[in-house]
Amino acid sequence: MVTAELALTFPAVVLVLVLCLSALSWGVDHVRCVDAARVAVRELARGESSAQALGRAESTAPADARLTVTRSGQDVMVTVTSPAPPALSFAAEDTSCSSTARVESIDAVL
Repeated sequence: MVTAELALTFPAVVLVLVLCLSALSWGVDHVRCVDAARVAVRELARGESSAQALGRAESTAPADARLTVTRSGQDVMVTVTSPAPPALSFAAEDTSCSSTARVESIDAVL
C-alpha cells in the first residue's frame, strides 16, 4: 500500500521541485539582466567603446541574453533580454531589463 502511494506522489514532488528551481533560476537571471544593463550603460555613458562595454555586459548577463543599445540625443539606453527557463516557458515571459544614462561630457567635468 505504501509503495503505491509513494509511486503516485513521487512524480508530483519532482514536478514541484523542478518548478521551484526554475523559478529561482528565473529570479537569478532577472538580477543578472539588471546588472548587465547597468554595467553597459555606465561604460557607454563614460565614453568607453561599445565593444568593451558590451563585452563586460555579456560576461555579466545570462548565457542566452540579447543586448540592445539605443542612443537618443545625449541619452544612452541598454536593454538586456533573456528567455525564461524552459520549465516555466508555458507561463513566463522573457526577462527584459533596461537602464538609461546621460552621456558624460568633458566640459561638464571641467
